[in-house]
Amino acid sequence: MIGGGWVLVLVTTSNKEEAERIAEDIVKNKLAACTNIVEKIESIYWWNNKVEKSGEALLIIKTKVTQLGKLVRRIKSLHSYEVPEIIALPIIGGYPDYLKWLDNSVRANNNDQGSGSPR
Repeated sequence: MIGGGWVLVLVTTSNKEEAERIAEDIVKNKLAACTNIVEKIESIYWWNNKVEKSGEALLIIKTKVTQLGKLVRRIKSLHSYEVPEIIALPIIGGYPDYLKWLDNSVRANNNDQGSGSPR
């Protein structure tokens, strides 16, 4: 299956605790079907006219493009950074059963229930 409107969203956070807090909130509120946390990454970036280096955690979020605006607003409201990294990449295809589960797990109506774990 190709082009179903799915996106993979990458978000860096200050630490694992912040990542867990954001991940639990967005999944609970059905803005994402699944969020993975990569606990220890090292980021090197330009900030305030100099090169910075920090330990961070990375969220890998699977959702629908239709939820992206709400997702970005929610992450921004929960995030500790002034300018958090929130970038979306298209998912052009994948295992059909997983993508169907993703579709069923992310709904505009937060009272809907997903169809269980893809595992």
